[in-house]
Amino acid sequence: MDAFTSFFDSQTSSRNRWASESLKNFRQISPVVQNHLKLVYLTLCCALIASAAGAYLHILWNIGGIITTLSCMGCMVWLLCTPTYEEKKRVSLLMAAGLFEGATIGPLIELAIEINPSVLISAFGGTALAFGCFSAAAMLARRREYLYLGGLLSSGLSMLIWLHFAASIFGGSAALFKFELYFGLLIFVGYMVVDTQEMIEKAHHGDLDYVKHALTLFTDFVASVCPYTDYHVEELG
Repeated sequence: MDAFTSFFDSQTSSRNRWASESLKNFRQISPVVQNHLKLVYLTLCCALIASAAGAYLHILWNIGGIITTLSCMGCMVWLLCTPTYEEKKRVSLLMAAGLFEGATIGPLIELAIEINPSVLISAFGGTALAFGCFSAAAMLARRREYLYLGGLLSSGLSMLIWLHFAASIFGGSAALFKFELYFGLLIFVGYMVVDTQEMIEKAHHGDLDYVKHALTLFTDFVASVCPYTDYHVEELG
């Protein structure tokens, strides 16, 4: 679901082609955009806290499942359809989406805690470190050439889906599984860079919808941490 959301958002944005002047933009990040980035990352942090709360609620009451998955998708669609001036409602929908997302991945987190709690810590810490480093690199880059990675990442994601499909039919080796894992992580780290630079470029052009931008980064983050956790749970299990 998260992969589909990131892929769909990237595909939609690729159709809105930037002018050649914006792709060659060497401007420093303006104070307005800096403030926008602060709001985006603060909102993202709150969404991750809501997601952690959702996972905790699953551990307490076993609420995660198809209902929370559909609820999460419904909240995301509702958020994207809500006018930007209804700011409080959109933030509430993002927090609800984070809560339901956390409950959805709750079974995986619960299993990781039962097997080895350090798996969860290393998965979250490693993803947070990669997310922070690559986001910082995207924000500090003067040029916007990373925006060109969108098409390459979409092709990589398509290849990953076909590999998974083929492995489910014909069977796959442990080496193929590891390749899928790390290749997938590489793709979603790439999406972090592209989405961050695209967010900055949109903010320079007046799009200061921090809730939508936080949603994009939230799906990138969750899509990166889940495969890592799943792999190590299976390896230890």
